[in-house]
Amino acid sequence: MDQHAHGDQPVHDEGLPETARSHGTVEPEHGATVATRAERSAPDTGRRVPLRVTLPVIAAVCFGCYTIWMAHTGGASGGRAALLGLIGAVVTGALGVTLVHFQSTMLTETRAVAYGALFGASMGWLYSLGGSAPSVLQSVAWGLGMFGVMFLVSLYVFRTHRVREPHGPHRPHAARQHRPHAAH
Repeated sequence: MDQHAHGDQPVHDEGLPETARSHGTVEPEHGATVATRAERSAPDTGRRVPLRVTLPVIAAVCFGCYTIWMAHTGGASGGRAALLGLIGAVVTGALGVTLVHFQSTMLTETRAVAYGALFGASMGWLYSLGGSAPSVLQSVAWGLGMFGVMFLVSLYVFRTHRVREPHGPHRPHAARQHRPHAAH
């Protein structure tokens, strides 16, 4: 803000006096303060949780709720189902936040294996809570199947939706030159 030819009236960066603004903001004389350009452009990190923490936590809460429902449907009492849901939410949330935090340092294939392992183990555990009391081998087989599905999906997403990998370009190819075939 500058003091210009408009008397003692403050002038904004646009050159208009504060009272000449007509975009619905509160004028300083009504008790509000005018933010400087640096304050308007500074990110407000003190009030927001980063998305890399929010998404795994939301997924963990949903997983915990689904675990409660699966355990209760499978015949567990309300308290036992709630305990299993809380354990499931805490474990998957902690592993999910850790995975998202360290994913930028992982190779593409390693990152896909990590997402597949977390998803496969979670789905295998949920399968074990089913009402018909599946065997351990059935739960492991279901978890391995879900691991394979998530591995393939995440590998596809990581390879096709990333311009540049955190460790460098994904398997860069040397400039291909047309070389005539030698006659044998």
